[in-house]
Amino acid sequence: MTPLVDTLKQLRYLIAHLDDETLQSEYPAMAEFLNNNRLEENVCLDELKFLYQFLYVYGRKSEATFNRFRNEIERFHLWSWLIQEKSVFELKRDDIEAYVDFVVEPDKAWLADSVQWRFKNHQGTRQVNPNWRPFVFKENGVSQQTLASMFTALNVFYKFAILEEKAFANFVPVVKKNCPYLVVQSQIKLPDTLSDLQWEYVFGVTKDLCEQNPKLERNLFTLACLKGLYLRISELSERPQWSPVMSHFWQDQDGFWFLRIMGKGNKLRDVTLSDDFVEYLKRYRQSRGLTSLPRVDEPHPIIHKLRGQGGMNVRQLRRIVQESFDLAIDKLKQDGFSEESENLEAATSHWLRHTGATHDAQTRPLKHLSEDLGHSKIATTDQIYIQTNIKERAKSGVKRKL
Repeated sequence: MTPLVDTLKQLRYLIAHLDDETLQSEYPAMAEFLNNNRLEENVCLDELKFLYQFLYVYGRKSEATFNRFRNEIERFHLWSWLIQEKSVFELKRDDIEAYVDFVVEPDKAWLADSVQWRFKNHQGTRQVNPNWRPFVFKENGVSQQTLASMFTALNVFYKFAILEEKAFANFVPVVKKNCPYLVVQSQIKLPDTLSDLQWEYVFGVTKDLCEQNPKLERNLFTLACLKGLYLRISELSERPQWSPVMSHFWQDQDGFWFLRIMGKGNKLRDVTLSDDFVEYLKRYRQSRGLTSLPRVDEPHPIIHKLRGQGGMNVRQLRRIVQESFDLAIDKLKQDGFSEESENLEAATSHWLRHTGATHDAQTRPLKHLSEDLGHSKIATTDQIYIQTNIKERAKSGVKRKL
């Protein structure tokens, strides 16, 4: 089983190798796979070039977007070539339906027990990991989120192909509409949040341990940013087009503090800082040996590395958050809150954004909350955190007589 796409950093080199016909020199296994396919000559090669073009266009803004689309579209191409023995642009509605069936119940030969790396450097070439497979085994089967991601990726891919005049039809929407595996979501969907007790332990335990371990000051400030400023973890991370630094904190003429960040779609926004957050900003900066408040020309990363230069990536930031979660989980168990402890084990860093926004939705104007969250529409904020229509419906229905 040969992967078709390497990392985002390697994508330009892959494109150049295909253009220069030098793939064999660095990716021998992939070159052999393309030469031994059962389709007409150059079909797979041409479609792989287009796949790289698609990933280059949609992956430039975000590595997370690249990875998500890479995983979905790569295995779709492999299935089309190896199982259907067709070009991806020859597939019809019934073929897409067959692919959905395959995603729900993949062949065992296409399954790995865990997430595996695709390629690794070896004697000047990129060697394939023999344990890599397009799918990872899930004990509970395919999730609704996985199916939704699959349909989104395929839909975007075929729309792009139509614009580039590589395809003339997109059967994905009609297949999705009639998919027997998709469950129509309920109107009422509350965001995943920490309970008051869980947040008290996550933040409080980390804060208490800072005296024994000053390195945890970084954890404490990361938690404050994600919950207190409703940040996505990617917005705190180092990215090719954006490096969050201390000079992105700024103060207006009236003395109000803001943080300028780059959100989804490379959109800049200024998030308001509370007085409480400013105190934790001062505390964190002092723990780093900096002045209490940032200067306009300060180049230091917002979340610093303990070793090395530059800011943190998403994976490193998640580890920081998980460390504080684990400390809270242990303390909750010790104090007899076993249920709260078990529920916290399922939490992710994104729950902190939801926790802060859900809590503040009770007191802040909807428009202000929406702008700090970076939502393009107020209706999105209302639907996720306030759910006005649902509450009004419940109020009107609670006094119904039988």
